[in-house]
This record gives sequence, structure tokens and C-alpha cells, in this order.
Amino acid sequence: MTITEITAPSADTDVHAYIGEHRDKLRQLLTERGAVLLRGFGVGSVDGFDGVVRAFSGTPPLTYAERSSPRSTIKGQVYTSTDYPPDEEIFLHNENSYQAAWPRTLYFYCIEPALTRGATPLADIRQVLAGIDPAIRAEFERRGWRVVRNFHADFGVPWQETFATEDRAAVEEYCRGKGLETYWRPDGGLRTTAVRKAVHTHPVTGETVWFNHATFFHVTSLAPDVQEGLREIFQDEDLPTNTYYGDGGVIPDDVMDHLRAAYRAASTRFDWERDDVLIVDNMLAAHGREPFTGPRKIAVAMAEPSA
Repeated sequence: MTITEITAPSADTDVHAYIGEHRDKLRQLLTERGAVLLRGFGVGSVDGFDGVVRAFSGTPPLTYAERSSPRSTIKGQVYTSTDYPPDEEIFLHNENSYQAAWPRTLYFYCIEPALTRGATPLADIRQVLAGIDPAIRAEFERRGWRVVRNFHADFGVPWQETFATEDRAAVEEYCRGKGLETYWRPDGGLRTTAVRKAVHTHPVTGETVWFNHATFFHVTSLAPDVQEGLREIFQDEDLPTNTYYGDGGVIPDDVMDHLRAAYRAASTRFDWERDDVLIVDNMLAAHGREPFTGPRKIAVAMAEPSA
């Protein structure tokens, strides 16, 4: 995919005024290309970044609900990017595509770039879909995909944090409304199961897109040492996250290899610069994270819910 870079006309160009003046064109570029990079504007702060979200989307940022990864709140509804160890890759994915609803637009803001690597790679999921074997695509379209999440009492993100409550009844009510089945584990943890579509239609362009977490959440997408360590602790059905076909069937490893290859073939990267703002159409582009060295700090916000 091609990331459209918009460079500030001058160092003193106000980013919010620029977006207000060129908003229609910027939104058109986002829908065509999937991502727009604003570079050279003096965003200056998290408050300035929050203002970018409001100027472009016309609404405040969304709250990060039903979390699947550790994040820290910077201010309001602006969060750190996923707090994983810097030597680990975060595989390409579409934000919250495992949920019943998701943010349509994502925002990333570079507070501090890494010393080495640390890019946020992107992949056009129209191209990902085109690179998937038609028989594999048809299998997912027919069967859907299933995500199983296990919240263990002493491992990973607890359910109390994911659902922002300690009330089991409130969790069950929320899950019923979102198409999630719940099972309370004997150890005090929780298992949730959901069946979702793998292929969606973009609501603006009408294009067909490969929009799901089936690859990202599958245990074989983890680094080999992490995968091995988890499987020493848990049976597959008890892993923190894992995916299956929608009817519960195991997805073969060679199918997962093929899907990961399709993402990588469609991916591109750029090096962050301080004060960069990346705007992503979440239903056109998957994103990830390279390993990095140094103090990398990227803020994230989400807007425009799908439903």
C-alpha cells in the first residue's frame, strides 16, 4: 500500500486549522489509500493530538473497551500503544476486529521515535484478501472464525481490566449484548467465545476486505519461544487467546502460514519522526509494530465507531 504523506506548508502551520481547511480532501485520501501521514506540523502535545482527532473525526476519541492488550492511559481517551517488550514484534491486525463493533478510524502520534526500527507497518487488507488462496478464503467465508479468550486469575490482562468492572453480572450482560458466550473458570477467571465474520464490506467504498483477528490471535503467530512457553503452561483450549474456524474446527498450521505471508506481502513501513500523526482507516489497513531499541513512545486514539 502507499502511505500518503502530507507535509506542513511551513513550520508554524497550525495542524487543526489545516485539517479544518482540507478535511474533505484528507478524508478522500484516507478512503482511497487507507492511511495518511501528517508530518512537520507542530502538534506539540497529547492535547494537540486529541485536537487532531476532534478536527478530523468531528467527535472525541473513543474509550478503549474490551481490551486485548496492555495499554496505559496517557490522558483522557489517549493511550500508549501496546505495552509489549521492545524486542517483540506485534503482528499486523485491524483494531478490535474481534468485537461486535470497532473504531473506523485510528490515530497514532509520535511523541518520541525509537533509536532503531520501531515502525508501525501497515498492510492494505484489500491486497491481503487478493493474496489469499480462493479456497482458503471460501472456507472462512463459509465457516467464519472463532476467538476464544481465557482470562486467568494470575496471568495476563485480567477480566476486571478488560471489562472495566468487578461485577460478574455486568460482564455477562455486556457479553450477551456483544455476541460473546461466557464461562466462569474454577480459578476465578473467565473464558469468552465469539464467532465473527472473516470478510467484510467497507461501508464507504463497498470493497470487500479481509477484516478479522484470526491470524493475530492464533497461537502460531506468536514468537516461537513465547508460543512454546505458553503451551508448556496451558492446554490449547486454555491459552490466553486462540482462534479456530467458526464451528470450532482447528485451523491448520499451513493455512496460518499462508495468511501471515499474505499480510507480509501487502505490508509497507516508514520511520517515525517526532510529532508525526498517522491516520488509518481501520477497515482498509492493518497495522503492527516492529521490534525496537530506545525510548519509543507512540500515543494512540480511536474514533468513529462502526455501530
